[in-house]
Amino acid sequence: MQTILVTGGCGYIGAHTIVDLQDHGFDVVSIDNFSRSDGSMLAGIEAITGRPVKNYSVDLCDVEATRKVFEKHPEITGVIHFAAFKSVPESVSKPLLYYRNNLNSLLNILDCIRAFKIPHFVFSSSCSVYGNTAALPVKESTPLEEAESPYARSKQIGEKMITDFSKIYDGHSVLLRYFNPVGAHRSASIGELPYGKPETLVPVITQTAVGKIKTLTVFGTDYPTRDGSCIRDYIHVMDIANAHTKALQYLQAQKAIDKVEIFNLGTGKGITVLEAIKTFENISGQPLNYTLGPRRDGDVAAIYADNQKARTGLNWTLAYSLEDMMLTAWNWEKKLQNAP
Repeated sequence: MQTILVTGGCGYIGAHTIVDLQDHGFDVVSIDNFSRSDGSMLAGIEAITGRPVKNYSVDLCDVEATRKVFEKHPEITGVIHFAAFKSVPESVSKPLLYYRNNLNSLLNILDCIRAFKIPHFVFSSSCSVYGNTAALPVKESTPLEEAESPYARSKQIGEKMITDFSKIYDGHSVLLRYFNPVGAHRSASIGELPYGKPETLVPVITQTAVGKIKTLTVFGTDYPTRDGSCIRDYIHVMDIANAHTKALQYLQAQKAIDKVEIFNLGTGKGITVLEAIKTFENISGQPLNYTLGPRRDGDVAAIYADNQKARTGLNWTLAYSLEDMMLTAWNWEKKLQNAP
């Protein structure tokens, strides 16, 4: 049984990925200092899989504390690196915080991977690295445009760091570029816990439905799309999680041709904001209080993935529909409202 280190293991995608890894026979060690996450995710993971997860509350910017985790677990054969700050508005107002945290933590992880001869590395990247691209659907070969935020730039720089590192690293790396992860585990034992006010559509929808947010604003109704609202590629978090397991299996099977390989993670289908709202209303039976507003600075009209490379290269398949995304997110929100 292989042991995988997951950084940011108590975060949204990290927790769901630990569940998928355990379901596929991996042992997991987590590092998460709870600066942007919640320790309740550990109990939720154990409730689903029946297997506890050892978590170290370590700041990855502290290289010595990070090294000690690797020293305690010489059995680690792969690392999945999620740990990073991810708020676009916060990154605009605090750019140095984002560069310091996201890049120093990655630097220390790469140092340890080399020092402890870890052969497999999977990096949590983002479709934000593409910038304001007009090419649709977005392919892995699509040229990267100017980053729209310090967060996005930290991901661009992170990818470049890994590419440069690969020239002196005997192992192989996979960079996974996510589009718009949404939803929760079907059990409602784990799900998304936004840091502060939610900035992405589905948590805003569910919090509006329970009255935590009074009104949802649809930003822009005059885009050149089916109904005038923005188009995004929403993908269930468990489909994202499973891609990480598949990426590790791909590396273990020595299928990687290049030292660094990149895969888009999206459904390949664009959904408008108004279509997402209507789908939620249909599955929940809950009408939403929303208003139509002007366009928001920085929003592109449409972006969605070409996911063919991940489907064929990683043997990855999508198991969740848009209705599943909305239903699991709704069940998770209702559980949060009923929590003591």
